[in-house]
Amino acid sequence: MSESPNPDPRALLDVAHLHVGVLGGTGEQGRGLARRLAMAGQRVTIGSRDGGRAAAIAADLGHGVRGADNATTAREADVVIVAVPWDGHAETLMSLRDELAGTIVVDCVNPLGFDKQGAFSLAVAEGSAAQQAAEILPESTVVAAFHHVSAVLLLDSAVDSIDTDILVLGDDRAATDVVQSLASRIPGARGVYGGRLRNAGQVEAFTANLISMNRRYKIHAGIRVTDL
Repeated sequence: MSESPNPDPRALLDVAHLHVGVLGGTGEQGRGLARRLAMAGQRVTIGSRDGGRAAAIAADLGHGVRGADNATTAREADVVIVAVPWDGHAETLMSLRDELAGTIVVDCVNPLGFDKQGAFSLAVAEGSAAQQAAEILPESTVVAAFHHVSAVLLLDSAVDSIDTDILVLGDDRAATDVVQSLASRIPGARGVYGGRLRNAGQVEAFTANLISMNRRYKIHAGIRVTDL
C-alpha cells in the first residue's frame, strides 16, 4: 500500500456516524475512551463478559453509552476498540473471531510486566499485541492506536481537553484514516499515522517509559509529534 499523498493529520474523515464498540469497556482505559468518544458525539457500546455489569457501568458513564456482552458489542459495532488486559487478549479475540469479521479492530493493549523496579515490556511471539490480533483475526482489519492516553485524564470530569497525539499504526490506509479521524474527535487529541503494523511493538513498549515518567514526576504524560 502506498503512503498517503497528503499526510496532514488535519485532513479528517467524517466518522460521526460510526458505531464504536469497546471490548474491555468496564476497565479504566475502556471506560475512559468510551466516555470521551461518546462526549464527542460518537455512538458507543462498552462490552464485557457480563452484559449486565457492562450495562450498569454504561449507565454510570452517561453520555448515551450503552452496555452489552462482548459478542453483541463486537457484532454490532463498525469499529471495535480492544482494551482488555494482556493476559486475556488472545483468548478474548479467539472467542470473537466470527463476530469481528469484516470489522476495523483497534488494539490498544500494552503487554507490560511490573516488578519492584517498575513497568517493563513483555516479549510477544508475534511481535506485538496488535500483530497477535492480526494473526487471530484474519478477516478483520487490525489497527494499533490509543496506547499512550492516560485513563486517569480520560475519566476526569475536570479535564476538558486531552493534550496528546495518538499514534495510529496499520497496513490498510482506509482503516488508519478512520482511526485517526476518530482519535481526533477527542478534544485536544490528534490522530497521527505512526507506521505499519509491524512497528506496533515499540509503540506498545514505550508505555513503560511513560509510566516511569508519571511515577517520577507525578504527572499523566502523553506525547506530541513536532513539526507536523
